[in-house]
Amino acid sequence: MSDIHPSAIIEDGAQVGQGCKIGPFCYVGAQVRLADGVELKSHVVVTGETQIGEETVVFNFSVIGEIPQDLKFGGENTRLEIGKRNRIREHVTINTGTEGGGGVTRIGDDCLLMAGVHVAHDVQIGNRVIMVNHSGAAGHCIVEDDVIVGGISGLHQWVRVGQGAIIGALTMVANDVIPYGLVQAPRGVLDGLNLVGLKRRGVPREDISALRAAFRELSEGQGTFMDRAHRVGDGNDSEYVQRIVEFVTGHTDRSFLTPGK
Repeated sequence: MSDIHPSAIIEDGAQVGQGCKIGPFCYVGAQVRLADGVELKSHVVVTGETQIGEETVVFNFSVIGEIPQDLKFGGENTRLEIGKRNRIREHVTINTGTEGGGGVTRIGDDCLLMAGVHVAHDVQIGNRVIMVNHSGAAGHCIVEDDVIVGGISGLHQWVRVGQGAIIGALTMVANDVIPYGLVQAPRGVLDGLNLVGLKRRGVPREDISALRAAFRELSEGQGTFMDRAHRVGDGNDSEYVQRIVEFVTGHTDRSFLTPGK
């Protein structure tokens, strides 16, 4: 029930779902599982212990599921999980996890990874994430739902990017980004809120107003950034503001991008 080009190599043990399309000169390794309706355009390599969800399309010359680019990697059994309806464009590279990082790299549903994107070992990417051409997420990054990462931008290892944030093009992000944050400039400055994204998603006006007030307090209030975050959450019933507070007060291995820094 699948359309497999005669030049494609499908190793024994690979699982190919119904309605898959595997184009010319593709390689599918023995531990790979392709769900129903997956399409590999041409010259695509899918290897390692990799599973790809329904209706995901992988474009030409992408390499999916190769071992981590990590000198500590010793050949241990790790894996890659990719969700449904993703669009993985040309020359994208996505690595499996490492034992020290949890052993699995994950990508959610309905993401768009444009040409030349790199997703490193143990990265956790949510749903509806867009990574623009030649951007990259280094090892152990967490990218929450609805994030946009601009072209030729990089996320430093262990960085978290909160839900709904947007990273401008040509930006290096070395610290955590709060949900709905707007980050730009070569060394990554938290320069406001992703108001355009919030409006496009139909966020109520009162929640946008609450987010603006919360951002002003985080920017100009007294005390440490953590003190300000706790103060922002006190008595505020906006779920969007509370998401920022939970993000800031949760566990992290890095500091935060704060307004103007």
